[in-house]
Formats: sequence, C-alpha cells, structure tokens
Amino acid sequence: MGERPEIGDFVVFAGTQRIGAGPLAAVLAALKQAEEQGSGATVFDATTGAVIDLDLRGPLDDVAARYQPKPSTEVKRGRPKLGVTAREVTLLPRHWEWLGAQSGGASVALRKLVEAARKADSVDGPTRAQVEAVYRFMVVIAGDMVQFEEASRSLFAHDWTRWEELIRPWPTDVQDQLRRYLAANSDRTHDE
Repeated sequence: MGERPEIGDFVVFAGTQRIGAGPLAAVLAALKQAEEQGSGATVFDATTGAVIDLDLRGPLDDVAARYQPKPSTEVKRGRPKLGVTAREVTLLPRHWEWLGAQSGGASVALRKLVEAARKADSVDGPTRAQVEAVYRFMVVIAGDMVQFEEASRSLFAHDWTRWEELIRPWPTDVQDQLRRYLAANSDRTHDE
C-alpha cells in the first residue's frame, strides 16, 4: 500500500457506478469523498485496467503530496524533449546489415516497421493489451455478473457482436468503461 502509481489517468468505481476519472488529483478527491461517506471505491488504471492501491490516510493535501512524482536525477539518453528514449536492441549481424542498408538508417527503418505493425494490429481489431485491460477490469467489477464467463470467452475470441449482447444487461457505467478500454490508444473501435 502506498506504492507510487505511474502518473496517468485513472478511473474510480464505487460498486458498479463510475464516480470519478482523470488525473491522480481528481481521483484522490473522489476517493476521499467516497471514504468519508463510508462507501468503498476501487481505482483502476485508465489504460491497463489494473487495480491501483492508494494509501488514503490523512487529509487530502497529505495524500496528494504522497503521490507527487519525484524529480528525476538520472541522465536520459536520446531526445527526451521530443519523447525519444534510447534503449538497447539486440539483433543478429544480418539484421543490422539489412537495417543499415535502409534509407535513413537503422532507427528510421525500425520506426517504420513498428508503425506498419501497429497499423496492421489496429485494422484487425483491439490489441492484446486492450483486451487484457478489459479482462482485468471485468474480473474485478463484473466477475459475479450474469454471463461473465461467456462474455470473457467472447472477449478473447474477438466475437464483438456476442460480447456486446452478453454485457448488455450489465450496468451502463460498467459497459461504458469496458468500451473505453477497448477503444483506448486505438484509431478504431470494435464493431458494434
């Protein structure tokens, strides 16, 4: 408890009702309010669907201060201002030869390959990460709801028509959040 979460967007549910979403500060306010009213709430990462455990002891200002990002003292390689991070890649000599022969060099060729693969993934439907985020959220929020098992099977089979049919009786906030996870970081949503 109290482990520093990655800074990003979060979603708060009290039971099956969405009571907050957004950056950590907004989520903390919704959580503290739910705690003061005596109702339990669960925080989810808005991208991964993972449950985030926050230490809510003390006044809101103390809780917010506890989760402020620590300034980084490490020297970053690459071009951090542009969002470019240098990392190590291990390839066979023939791979390096091919990359080096490409127009623009190895970095440009790798970026083009990654972008082409990302586009191909988005054409085929949600990525594995999106499906896993939906499932993580479903297990916590909808694990005891009608047709949960069948909805899980449809999710992993990418049978979106059946999946939509199975989640239709679930609370609206839950359905909406499931669809948000499927659409996250994607240029296209699933077929409805």
